[in-house]
Amino acid sequence: MKNGKRSSKDILEPILRLVAWEITRRCNLFCAHCRASSKDEQYEDELSLLECYQLIDQITKVGKPIIILTGGEPLARPDVLEIAKYAVGKGLRVVMGTNGTLVTKGIAVELKAVPVSRLAISLDFPIPELQDKFRGKQGAYREALDGIANAREAGIEVQINSTITKLNVDYLADLLELSLKVGAMAFHPFLLVPTGRGKGLADQELSPQQYEETLNWIYNKQMEMGDSIFFKPTDAPHYMRILSQRQSETSSNDNGRSASSRNPMQTITRGCLAGIGFCFVSHRGDVQGCGYLDIEAGNVRKQPFSEIWADSPLFQQLRDLSNIKGKCGVCEYKRICGGCRARAYEITGDYLEAEPYCVYEPTKWIKQTRLEEKAEPK
Repeated sequence: MKNGKRSSKDILEPILRLVAWEITRRCNLFCAHCRASSKDEQYEDELSLLECYQLIDQITKVGKPIIILTGGEPLARPDVLEIAKYAVGKGLRVVMGTNGTLVTKGIAVELKAVPVSRLAISLDFPIPELQDKFRGKQGAYREALDGIANAREAGIEVQINSTITKLNVDYLADLLELSLKVGAMAFHPFLLVPTGRGKGLADQELSPQQYEETLNWIYNKQMEMGDSIFFKPTDAPHYMRILSQRQSETSSNDNGRSASSRNPMQTITRGCLAGIGFCFVSHRGDVQGCGYLDIEAGNVRKQPFSEIWADSPLFQQLRDLSNIKGKCGVCEYKRICGGCRARAYEITGDYLEAEPYCVYEPTKWIKQTRLEEKAEPK
């Protein structure tokens, strides 16, 4: 809260829509960008099956969010299907984020029987050799494509997730084409947050200008493709600002008429959802704003999930936009964007600082900077 003043417009109402749950940290691959630095080994102190059931019960006391079972590799946990069935039985929609290499025909049939509503399968390169190298296993590309085919044959929706860096940004169009070819419902480019093993890719992170160009490319392609596939950039909250700017331009050029069926806003609610509409639960029950923001809001072994969600000081801070610093704090788009709190934390050590990879300069920030420059002694 700045200068003792806080507007009601600064407070965002939390509505839990998504929970990403690291059901296990174990993974059969060794990916270059891995947030968790996962290895193919058993991790100690993971939530037991009973604790997983209890967590699901606690989540339902807060709402009916979509549960994203992730990892590591969720299929590396032997009882993952039991956990998924329990969640579905409690009225929750369950999706799974997987590298796809363990989705055999038999597993796909079992996933459909749960039912798991969608599989988000990771493909970062449209070229086998590059995908295999990035994922740390020869044959990973072929196995992922087989997993996609098995899921589609079983009747499960598939989306393609791609972590975008300088290494593959020039393959975006090819990845989109591949997503369409394999029958994906959606294409989700993830803009790298260099955490965990991903810190080794820090020099491959897109520059702020490249972020801007990439997000505008995504907008252009979404408008071009219409309803044939849906884009949802992740870890790029300033896409919401770009959407607003571009749609304002479109409205002014066509007298306010726009095709709603081609509106990329249709399933995107806000930029940074950490602690507002989204949270992450680790394999040991730590609750975080997201998987990349490595700050604990609480632990479900120590207090109920509902209390953590409602009362965590971290979440309370994230919901009060008057806490955001720098140019993000005075930005006219902060309600719909908010800046990436994880990227701010990794770069500056302060999760409330300005998004470091956004080129936009808010009007108030420009005026403030000019005033400060004038006030400096000559």
